[in-house]
Amino acid sequence: MWTHILDRMLRKMVRRGTLNVIDPLGTARSYGDGSGTPVTVRLNDPAIVRRLVLRPEMAMGEGYMDGAIDVEGDALTDLIELLLRNHADDLPVWWQAPRMALRQMRRRLDQFNPASRARRNVAHHYDLSQALYDTFLDADRQYSCAYFRDPSCTLEQAQAAKKHHIAAKLCIEPGMRVLDIGCGWGGMALTLARDYGAQVTGVTLSRDQHALAQRRAEAEGLADRVTFRLQDYREVTERFDRIVSVGMFEHVGVPHYRSFFDTVRDRLPGRGVALIHTIGRMKPPGSTSPWLAKYIFPGGYSPALSEVASAVEHAGLWITDLEVWRLHYARTLQHWSERFEAALTDPGQRRLVPVLADPRFVRMWRFYLAASEMSFRAGGCNVFQIQLARAQDAVPLTRDYIHTGARSGHLSAAE
Repeated sequence: MWTHILDRMLRKMVRRGTLNVIDPLGTARSYGDGSGTPVTVRLNDPAIVRRLVLRPEMAMGEGYMDGAIDVEGDALTDLIELLLRNHADDLPVWWQAPRMALRQMRRRLDQFNPASRARRNVAHHYDLSQALYDTFLDADRQYSCAYFRDPSCTLEQAQAAKKHHIAAKLCIEPGMRVLDIGCGWGGMALTLARDYGAQVTGVTLSRDQHALAQRRAEAEGLADRVTFRLQDYREVTERFDRIVSVGMFEHVGVPHYRSFFDTVRDRLPGRGVALIHTIGRMKPPGSTSPWLAKYIFPGGYSPALSEVASAVEHAGLWITDLEVWRLHYARTLQHWSERFEAALTDPGQRRLVPVLADPRFVRMWRFYLAASEMSFRAGGCNVFQIQLARAQDAVPLTRDYIHTGARSGHLSAAE
């Protein structure tokens, strides 16, 4: 019965491309219009058929993690892209509608992130084996979208370009006090101090990130200009000339958007400037994939621009510049995936990173990177860079300063 229902579901859903599915009994079926390179999926467990019918998103991720689903030729990204490009606004089958409606209704509860819960959510992801992140990130450990000024840029060049682009938008001047909300392993804060002469305070909820960021500041001789705190952004009381937040807003939670931007407003002086860099969606407000929320980013959510803009408006801040990065994160994730796969074949890396010896973890991480990349290529995800100010004329009235400042900052850093 469940095989028959899955067959009907896929025939309705897959209209473009070619998807071949081999069920647990060895029966092969094809879906789509026959175009493109065929993607072949093998279902190895009879139980996965029922789960795919009832909870497709969760079953797809868990099935791949557990080996109940295999993709021939390691074409995981091709499979996810095919499914995303065929995904219509209407659900494939009517019985999924109540579950989707409930998920939408629960999203504010799921994203309720008081400080205590935010710490647990951060620890779930960012306090994993720190050696894991060295397998796929650049040397500066930039765990956010890079900025590819040219397709031939290396990951290191693109991540450096991202930092200098942001610094240019902040109009950083020597001696300015800067707050870095969600400072990660410290790369942005150290760049602003080292290359722009700023006095930076970085806050994070990750103990591992905080410890490494402090060690980096001391090693670079910047401990007198950069302070890292293990602290929630809501606990910061000082004012700063500039505020930057890169890749943290996705963890704020919809119920806290108003308080987040109220905090940004209150921590800025009259002519202060902030830059918020966040993953977003091109569609109206929605909810987070249940698989992603369970295994990768509990409490996480990529907002619609309308949700962000509403909270900014209520805070009384000016949106002085808005830039939408579309495929930059797809390229970033492609680099990360390639590096992660290379690490799996390196005996030295496998010794240094114990989790790489766990097949289920490896398949989970591979699915996370592949699904994320395809979400930017075919799923409507992008990146918003939102420049904010309390004063209408706090930044120049044309955008020339951004490109000039980014180029000069990049060159000075490379010299």
